[in-house]
Formats: sequence, structure tokens, C-alpha cells
Amino acid sequence: MPVTHFRVRWPDASETRCYSPSSVVREHLVPGEPYALGEFMQHAREALGLARERVRAKYGFACSQAMDQLAEIEHIAARFAETAGAQVTVVAFD
Repeated sequence: MPVTHFRVRWPDASETRCYSPSSVVREHLVPGEPYALGEFMQHAREALGLARERVRAKYGFACSQAMDQLAEIEHIAARFAETAGAQVTVVAFD
């Protein structure tokens, strides 16, 4: 269950380096792919939720860092909720 980092470019061209305790995010996000904000959030929620549960299955407890990362993503995404046509791009996996 390798830790995976991924960089996200927001609609204002700022970038965030994000954490996942599992490589499952690679199954839900494609580098270079622009996502509508809502679609990106759906993928991020699903991927980080699955990552959290993979940790629970292996170690007996959920990964709180995955949920902390999702909370940070949600907080940043909220800034663009009213931006028409807002797109988010996964720049790369580190």
C-alpha cells in the first residue's frame, strides 16, 4: 500500500501537493486530465475514502491523514464553487 502524492492545479493556477496513504488514487485520477470541479471532487472523495478503508482493512484503523487531506481539498475547492466552468487538473503523481 504505497503512499502516493499527487499535485493538483486549481482554477487560479495555484497548485497543492496532496497525500494519499494508498496508490488507489491512481485508479481515479489521471495526470494531465482537466476535470470539472464537481467531477474532480467526486473522484477525490471516492479515492481518498477507498484509501482510508484500505488502511483500516490492513491495520485495523482508518487513516485520518486521508480525511485531513480531503478536508483540505474541500476547503480549497469551496473557493471556486461559484466560478463558472472551474476546472481542476491533476498535474502529476510524485
